[in-house]
Amino acid sequence: MTPTPRRALMLAAPWLLIAAILAVWQIVCRAAHVPVFLLPAPSDVGSALAASWPGLLHAAVNTLVMSLQAWLVALLIATPLAMLTALSPLIERALAPVAATLQVTPVVAIAPLFVIWAGLEHPERAITVLAAIVAFFPIFSGAVAGLASADKDLERLFDLYGATRTQRLARLRLPSALPYWLEGAKVAVGLSIVGAVVAEFVAGSGASQGLAWRILESSHQLRTADMFAALLVLAILGAGLNAAVRALERRFLQAWRGR
Repeated sequence: MTPTPRRALMLAAPWLLIAAILAVWQIVCRAAHVPVFLLPAPSDVGSALAASWPGLLHAAVNTLVMSLQAWLVALLIATPLAMLTALSPLIERALAPVAATLQVTPVVAIAPLFVIWAGLEHPERAITVLAAIVAFFPIFSGAVAGLASADKDLERLFDLYGATRTQRLARLRLPSALPYWLEGAKVAVGLSIVGAVVAEFVAGSGASQGLAWRILESSHQLRTADMFAALLVLAILGAGLNAAVRALERRFLQAWRGR
């Protein structure tokens, strides 16, 4: 079906805005003769991206792997812990302050400790753990909120039939929690990339060879165009990962609503 002019304009609006920003940026940099090391024009960033594409691709893969590992670790730890809170109010009361502490603790403050514990020769281990800590809370809080959102009338019906806590969890609370859990996982996948980049900055080692290291390396040599190129790749990586998780979320929610 051919899109209407209004729908076509709505689809093109973000790209038109990006094109306008890039055009103004290019014109200002050239007209004002801004030094490249201070603010490179988009054409300079494009040239840097084309020249260093293989290295940036390798760094992006490393950052992606560490971020996905951290996200999966957070999922595997936060989800069972949230289920335990649904089974026992005592466990929920015990875990709540620990989860809140993890949320408010800056990863920059604890990163040096994890780098030491993981070993200076294995910074990627510390980066993965730190990114998992950052991604933990959205998954945990989303799952806990979802498990507590079950319909109260259905809760009373389960009471009437004498359902056990395990039956109530499996047949009522888990299906109710799925949309909340997916939303938490979607937020966490973006935070895992943020956590990995911040942790790599703090680790300060080129052994991990992620995008953060490329940014640090370029900044030390005043290669600002290369910094922008790495930031562009990082933004594309984050947007692509978020879009992939959104697609998975839609698939799961379609199946959930169908049931």
